[in-house]
Amino acid sequence: MKRIVSGIKPTGELTLGNYLGAMRRWGEMSANPDHEHFFFVPNLHALTVRPEPKTLHTDSRAAVAWLLAMGVDHDHSYIFMQSQVPAHSELTWILNNYTTMGELNRMTQFKDKALKSGAEGQLVGLYDYPVLMAADILLYDADEVPVGEDQKQHVELTRDIATRFNNLHGDVFRVPQPTVQSEGARIMNLQDPAKKMSKSDTDDSGNILLTDDEKTIVKKISRAVTDSGSVVSTGADKPALTNLLTIHSILAGKSIEELEAAYAGKGYGAFKEDLADIVVETLAPLQKHYHQLMSEGNTKIDQALEHGWWRASELANAKLAQVKEILGLF
Repeated sequence: MKRIVSGIKPTGELTLGNYLGAMRRWGEMSANPDHEHFFFVPNLHALTVRPEPKTLHTDSRAAVAWLLAMGVDHDHSYIFMQSQVPAHSELTWILNNYTTMGELNRMTQFKDKALKSGAEGQLVGLYDYPVLMAADILLYDADEVPVGEDQKQHVELTRDIATRFNNLHGDVFRVPQPTVQSEGARIMNLQDPAKKMSKSDTDDSGNILLTDDEKTIVKKISRAVTDSGSVVSTGADKPALTNLLTIHSILAGKSIEELEAAYAGKGYGAFKEDLADIVVETLAPLQKHYHQLMSEGNTKIDQALEHGWWRASELANAKLAQVKEILGLF
């Protein structure tokens, strides 16, 4: 049985980009009888931005609620909090001794922040973030790790660490493969098509949040930047329209060529109105389910976490015990 590990970080509100890039497929993936899928909330990773405790707790539960709202079948898949399984932290320390400073210095996330505000002031947690991510994956002998293009580097490092450990100690870790969805993998900001739609953005005017109501969605799409001219078409010289057409194409299940033909001579206004309608129509049932799950007294989140924690702990503790025995640790 193929084992797949996916994470959903509890920092900031999830966006349409998160949904189109990965989440919309999670319900279908979780129901595959040939797969064992682990969806975890990496709340230890979230500590690198020092969130308010109440906010972290709420956002962590919200991440689980969105997983369930997307149709993740927790009878066949496992949802859990990273902090529920101490083996993640313990294996990270062990793997630190199979990772070089040079490798971590080259990781884009740390390198970008170090260039902007200096390396000396960066937190060790941010620097060591990729090793914790490696532990997240290797504890479960994952075959595949679905990631965005920007996270592929982390899985490549995980592969290097696993290979290095295996070369020294035998066949201990399964070497995982990153899988990057090509269609819609990078949905861009509606106000700046040069940057990705991101839940870490402090200004959400260019992001469609999964919790945005109909009025807000219509407003954001109507104000989305466009390219020169009035023809609804894609191309290297039309990054804004290409982004909007990509969103419309995925949600409508139509090719971009079909959409270009359908809006020939109609201009940007009609296109944006229809795009707003299809976004609202897609998100409405998901939002309804999400709010039901987050409502006071609903125990489905806790039930899913208990179910997932049991299976995750079983596998993670067995793998950690194997590693410790090999290394002579008690």
